[in-house]
Amino acid sequence: MAKSRSDQMVERLRNMQAAAPDIEASAVVSVDGLIMASALQQGVEEDRVSAMSAAMLSLGERISGELGRGSLEQVYIKGDKGAIVLTAIGEEAVLTAMSRHDAKLGMIFLEMRRAAEDLVKLVG
Repeated sequence: MAKSRSDQMVERLRNMQAAAPDIEASAVVSVDGLIMASALQQGVEEDRVSAMSAAMLSLGERISGELGRGSLEQVYIKGDKGAIVLTAIGEEAVLTAMSRHDAKLGMIFLEMRRAAEDLVKLVG
């Protein structure tokens, strides 16, 4: 039996996390702020993650355009307990990843870019 699109997205998120173990959780969120697929930790509210991810991507796109930086590639937020990285998946969704504090960001950026290229086919 063929897997649903949502199941395929979750599988791709898990593969991304396996390839970059510093990623603790991830999700695919629509630009409207609705969760499409997630591999989040226990206790993390999907609705909160999805709404904030969509808002941050939208704000990042606006800032990048207004300040003449071109089209947005990613949004990076660093806290003392880790980082959140958002990457656009086409024009319909955003890939959100949460990493641990001492994460190797180059590996995370690479794996997120690869995942976004695969996910754009499933989102559309």
